[in-house]
Amino acid sequence: MTEKTTTAAATAANGSVAPGIGREAAPDQVTVRMPAEGAYLSVLRTATAGLAARLDFTLDEIEDLRIAVDEACAMLLNQAIPGSDLECSFALGRDVMTISVSVPSLAPTAPASDTFAWMVLSALAGSVDAFTGPGDQLTIVMRKSRLSGSA
Repeated sequence: MTEKTTTAAATAANGSVAPGIGREAAPDQVTVRMPAEGAYLSVLRTATAGLAARLDFTLDEIEDLRIAVDEACAMLLNQAIPGSDLECSFALGRDVMTISVSVPSLAPTAPASDTFAWMVLSALAGSVDAFTGPGDQLTIVMRKSRLSGSA
């Protein structure tokens, strides 16, 4: 399992890092790559909870995100190539978290949006999209905004 974290910030004219100068800083990016096996999903649920807590999501929102990530991964693992990796990327904005989960698949097919599982995922995560490509990738993207007034 590997993890990569990138903090984006505005850069001053002389090349030094100057957060917030000249433009709004881009969201932090965290990427976790692990074997595409259900045994590793607890690690991803824990990472999701930790990152959501960092953005001051409520306990209910954090639990919703943990369940949503687990559900999205379950949808993808059914189509993952055996022995491949699952990649989960988190974009952390001021009041929003965007989570992109993807796996390679021999014949990628986006999950149907009219199923009960998809409705549950949408209720938990807010905005949800699924797409195939490039190549053999199958991806689910979830976007959850923090409730206004929670700080």
